[in-house]
Amino acid sequence: MSDSEPNDDVPDSDLTIEANWQLRAESITLRIRWFGLIVGYLLVNFLSPTPSQPYLNGILTVGAVYALFDLAWHYRGEVFFSRFPLFVSFMEAVFIGLLCHYDEGINSPFRLYYFLSLLVCSLRYSPSVTYSTFALHAVSYSTLAFEPGELSRQDFVSLVLMLIFMGWVTWAGTALSNLLRQTGRKLTLLNQELEGRIQRRTEELQESQAILVQQEKQAAFGLLAAGIAHEVGNPLTAISSLVQMMNRQELDPESQDRLKLIDEQLRRITRTLRELIEFSRPGTKMLQRIDIHEVIRNALDIAKYYKRKKGKTIKTEFPENLPRVTAVRDEILQVFLNLILNGLDATEEGGTIEIIVRVQNDALEIDVADDGCGIPLESQEQLFQPYFTTKSNGTGLGLFVCRNITRSAGGTMNLVQSTPGVGTVFRVTLPIIQ
Repeated sequence: MSDSEPNDDVPDSDLTIEANWQLRAESITLRIRWFGLIVGYLLVNFLSPTPSQPYLNGILTVGAVYALFDLAWHYRGEVFFSRFPLFVSFMEAVFIGLLCHYDEGINSPFRLYYFLSLLVCSLRYSPSVTYSTFALHAVSYSTLAFEPGELSRQDFVSLVLMLIFMGWVTWAGTALSNLLRQTGRKLTLLNQELEGRIQRRTEELQESQAILVQQEKQAAFGLLAAGIAHEVGNPLTAISSLVQMMNRQELDPESQDRLKLIDEQLRRITRTLRELIEFSRPGTKMLQRIDIHEVIRNALDIAKYYKRKKGKTIKTEFPENLPRVTAVRDEILQVFLNLILNGLDATEEGGTIEIIVRVQNDALEIDVADDGCGIPLESQEQLFQPYFTTKSNGTGLGLFVCRNITRSAGGTMNLVQSTPGVGTVFRVTLPIIQ
């Protein structure tokens, strides 16, 4: 496997960092490669023309064609021949060797291209590929020195110095590349960590804001409910007193029946006001042993006045001698009331909502199921996020706050299943007192 091939054992983040590095290094490589080609054309055609000018122009043109393919791959977000780095190094060794051969041999200005090639290789590939490229370039350049003809002492010195300098460029380029890679990797990881922290802080802020909005909404509703109960309660008390006074008088049977009917309706209104005041009173945050059956029954007493309750059936299934759980009663009441109201919103007239309680291991499982419209699959993963709602007039806070409440009680709240057109099942799990 080449050094640039993906490795299944490498984490995705490292592969992403490496891919980004490859593309940035390729951008630098293209600039260096085109710079060398332009300088080569100027040298061959204007600065130092030679009899081998046609051959040199042909070799440079082949290099330009390769550079065009490299450029086209770069615009596609890929690296040309990325899986065969040593093949690229071999072609460059042959390319530079031919330029030097048709120019001035080991003294050709094109020998400086070896340095550019090694620098580019150290930026793009691993140290092992760079040192292998150095070996190929050393063979290529040494072949020029040992072409037919006597090797002078000056040429031998030039050969040795060139090999030393190529080795030094390889070592320095590899060290610089490793430093840049490590720095880039650290900066990328730090940036990812910073983005993660910002995202977590943003989510925490949204959650805090959502809870605050829900609490303010409940407080406003409590004040409104208490005000309504007070305003209605005063005239109701007066009417009740008048009815009692009239009952003490001797009246015909028909009038007594009517007064009895009025008295029953007054009692019903009084009971409704009492439930309204109970629900709107400031909630306590004190943990206490609660009876789930009693809490759910209380939630149903409140839900029966909901405008969308008409024509719908609510069924309950409670085992006998239910164990108690420890939680904040008013908060758990809010959880089940919210689920019941959501079920009523989701069902049409004639629909059914079932509340089933069972003991499972050391916890109570409470399923709230409806046969309503269901929740679209693409929306199910976002249900418990703050401000996400599938209702046209919803706030997107109900399920989010309810899940936080159940978590604070040591329990869970999940969507068990939901099929569009069939129905939805939510499950609340609360630990049993040991």
